[in-house]
Amino acid sequence: MSVVGEEGHSPASAPADGGRELSSPGPPDQRRHPDPPATPSRRLRAGYAFDNAMARGPGAVAGVLGISIVVLVVVFTAVLLVVGVGPSNPIAAVYHVFLHTIDGGGSQDSDTGTLYTTLSLVVTLTGLIVYGTLIGILVTGMDSRLQQLRKGRSVVLEQDHTLILGWSDRVYTIISELAIANESRRRPSVVILAERDKAEMEDAIRENVADARNTRVVCRTGSPLVTGDLELVNHRAARAVILLGGDGGSDPDADVIKSILALTRDTHGEAAGRHIVAEVQDENAAHAARLAGGNAVVLINKPQTISRLIVQTSRQSGAAAVYRDILDFDGDEFYMRADERLTGMTYVDAMLAYETCTVVGLVHAGGVIELNPAPETVLAATDSVIALAEDDSVLDAADVAPTGPDDDAIALRALEPDRPEATLILGYNHRTPLVIAELASYAVPGSRIDLVAAVPLDGQAIDQVGLDSAGIAFSQRAGRTTERAVLDGLGIPTYDRVIVMGYTDDLDGRQASARSLLTLLQLRDITSRSGAKVAIVSEVIDMQDTELVAVAGVDDVVVSDEVLSLLLTQVAENRHLADVFDKLLQADGPEVYMRPADRYVQAGPVSFATLIAAASRRRETAIGYRRPAAGGHVISLNPSKSTVFPVAPGDRLIVLAEN
Repeated sequence: MSVVGEEGHSPASAPADGGRELSSPGPPDQRRHPDPPATPSRRLRAGYAFDNAMARGPGAVAGVLGISIVVLVVVFTAVLLVVGVGPSNPIAAVYHVFLHTIDGGGSQDSDTGTLYTTLSLVVTLTGLIVYGTLIGILVTGMDSRLQQLRKGRSVVLEQDHTLILGWSDRVYTIISELAIANESRRRPSVVILAERDKAEMEDAIRENVADARNTRVVCRTGSPLVTGDLELVNHRAARAVILLGGDGGSDPDADVIKSILALTRDTHGEAAGRHIVAEVQDENAAHAARLAGGNAVVLINKPQTISRLIVQTSRQSGAAAVYRDILDFDGDEFYMRADERLTGMTYVDAMLAYETCTVVGLVHAGGVIELNPAPETVLAATDSVIALAEDDSVLDAADVAPTGPDDDAIALRALEPDRPEATLILGYNHRTPLVIAELASYAVPGSRIDLVAAVPLDGQAIDQVGLDSAGIAFSQRAGRTTERAVLDGLGIPTYDRVIVMGYTDDLDGRQASARSLLTLLQLRDITSRSGAKVAIVSEVIDMQDTELVAVAGVDDVVVSDEVLSLLLTQVAENRHLADVFDKLLQADGPEVYMRPADRYVQAGPVSFATLIAAASRRRETAIGYRRPAAGGHVISLNPSKSTVFPVAPGDRLIVLAEN
């Protein structure tokens, strides 16, 4: 049996041309491969090895050159000793050869003899080449390392730090507030990761943060959306992560959600003590963010928060100053404390228990927040108090020494009942429908809300408020709110309040603030000429315009970016405060009111403890006092219980109360 080959011939058959096998083009895969190259020469292998060593970077090159210097010194030392010129001591010979290698001239002054001088010259020339190259490599490597550090791409080794992801002008306020909050901490630090140059961020912080106190700020360049960049800032070891949204990008909420996913994708419980604070623009995005981050995420709805604050400050003149004092760390803030000494006391007794701290609510088992509970509520062993205090250390060290009120000075008189009110809104942005909805939740039937703006309105969003069913009249019209003729035709003196909204949907922050300022100047002139008492509240976007707006005679100013910065910082320090502020800003819960003090006590000097007791009889929590002063008012928030106030006409007691 014969074996047939690939071409159909027997492999044993001889070629027809007498022994020479004929080649055929055939398919490419069936052609004969070329013979392998001959074994590389030593020179070729050495060159290849040298190329590979050089490709490993400056470190490898420096290592090779360092070894070359050692070899050079050893070889020439051996030559000198064998030839018998130069120092006879091996150690001295090594020393002299080494000096010739690294010193181009000074070491040759003592050379004697032609042979020794010649060998020294060879050593020096060879050393100049090798050693000079080594120095050049080291300098280049050092420069490259400095450039790398300047780019902000080195790993952060901080522990228990506050991490800020993203960049905006709000960073300056957040750092300033964290610096105050961190004064009692040992070696606190704030780390920032943003898609900006590291040096630019550091320069901007130095220019805009007046005093960072003992807090160290570390900046790194990178994207919060990239897990590799997040590894640079040691996010798992952070105490809290603040995610800034709404600055750049077509969909900032989507970027926030991506960052949350990147932060939580592989923590595996390693960051159990860390929480993420993020701001979002849309409630649907907030729901998705909660799904992405779970319990590790605390979300702040920016439009909703700002809208609520605008409405509350428009209803209570001076309320913006109270909220700012509570939100920043430079005054009195909310803190929580479990104090077993208060167990079994009623809430009104707990309010009088601390001399320098004002109790405003309770934290029940399971973290349930209750502000301004009923005075007769008995504190359980699992309850903690929520109190206004200068610092958490002040609350922790507070003694229970109740200050007794003067019951004889308490004289409750009826408060003025709510009445229908007229509100004018000038300007429009995406927060305006939320402001209208908040106003409707407070207004009594018969009230009216009028909206005038120079841009198209979102009728669908406004219709969803449901003003007709609430018995509230609503009208809207187009008009340039900076023109005097338009404002004169609106009957400004007939309104109880005017709210000026910035045109932030169509203009940048500075342009919107400038247009609002023009409107406010016109409003001040109109109200001063008529003598009417109209509360004017303005939304300010650019924090730098706050002082200019105050000159325009505005009753209250709500600075959007500042409020968000303060709130983010508070929640970063204590995640449970998100629930506290959420309840404080809701229309169906207790909020800040400023009520005539003479409706609680008799005229004349009384202690703050007496005012607390009087407010509790109305089921309210007193937190401060406001007195008229030249050019405005003086607010005393969280005064000592023994502080005495005059209680004169025009004085106001600041309380937490239901609508």
